[in-house]
Amino acid sequence: MLPLVLAACGGDSVPGNAVVKIGSDPIKTSEFDHWLQVAATTQQQQTGVTGKATIPQPPDFTACIANKKKTATKPAKGQPTPTDATYKAQCQQEYGALRDQVMQFLISSAWIEGESADRGVKVADNDVKKDFDKQRQQSFPKDNDYTAFLKSSGYVQEDLLYRIKIQDLSQKLRTKVLEGSDKVTDAQITNYYNKNKIRFAVPEQRDLKIVLTKTEAQAKKARAAIDSGQSFKTVAAKYSVDQATKDNGGVLTGVPKGQQEKSLDAATFKAPINKVEGPVKTQFGYYVFEVTKITPGKQQPLSTSKASIKQLLVSQQQQTKLDTFVKDFQKKWKDKTKCQKGYQTTDCSNPPKATPSTAAPATTATPQQNAPPASGGTATTPKK
Repeated sequence: MLPLVLAACGGDSVPGNAVVKIGSDPIKTSEFDHWLQVAATTQQQQTGVTGKATIPQPPDFTACIANKKKTATKPAKGQPTPTDATYKAQCQQEYGALRDQVMQFLISSAWIEGESADRGVKVADNDVKKDFDKQRQQSFPKDNDYTAFLKSSGYVQEDLLYRIKIQDLSQKLRTKVLEGSDKVTDAQITNYYNKNKIRFAVPEQRDLKIVLTKTEAQAKKARAAIDSGQSFKTVAAKYSVDQATKDNGGVLTGVPKGQQEKSLDAATFKAPINKVEGPVKTQFGYYVFEVTKITPGKQQPLSTSKASIKQLLVSQQQQTKLDTFVKDFQKKWKDKTKCQKGYQTTDCSNPPKATPSTAAPATTATPQQNAPPASGGTATTPKK
């Protein structure tokens, strides 16, 4: 079974046996129905229920409503019994979510195939098969497990091969789009460094001894004890409420400017070395402190910053290129995509009219990623 059945047809209308036409190529309703069953079954399995899933059937949803009434729990005392209209709304929402998920997968896959053809990007069938064999072995070391998976999920092997093909095309497209974006000149690096020197500056750092108390009175007692000759270690153990430092003598090392509470930061970075200061009032309490070491700030030279700047600039260039491509890619292919009534999503050039009951729109996959419908595994590996 081919995941997409492409047939030439004339005019702009969608053929009656298709759910969407992309350019001149329709995707048949039979293919949509197949993937819808796979999506519904996979979704059902994720809830712990096995067997083939029953899909809500529009427009009346008669069987879905009947099943919900049959399996519904009795309402709590004082609570109303759900009406058929309530159950129908639930069925419509469930079907809409599945429909949009499958349409998103089929449309975005066709877009990726179309863009790949336009750009001369190809993947060989034998490479796809190699990827498939590797992933199958990882997920299903035993053939019986793989056979059971196919039987329970509704997938056929060609579906899984197709998913791998789309993923491989996506990756190759991304590589094609980013060609040349890894080139950065020395002039660009130097210019960035000169405009952003502050980012490469190592700030001044200070080593401190601190005692934090809840009240000013306690802080004054702590300072008096230090001034009388008692060590910070002794005083911190007795008076400090700072659990991080009270047991190590109140020591804080390598504190850069701007890291501490504002009042404490201002006091410590204007204080002279080896002199007890405080109490300093902060939102956490009162500090008594001493600066024991000052490490001057320094500027990281361009020579040691070059590699990180290049990496940053390459990343920025690639993101800009990708953003531009994705915008153009989505507009190009959306304009070519016309959906059958009842199968319209936000990926269509004729999207549905927005209403409060409209199901959440699908997020169109691009050559950066392509997600299969209702799959609990990766984009290429079936979930056991």
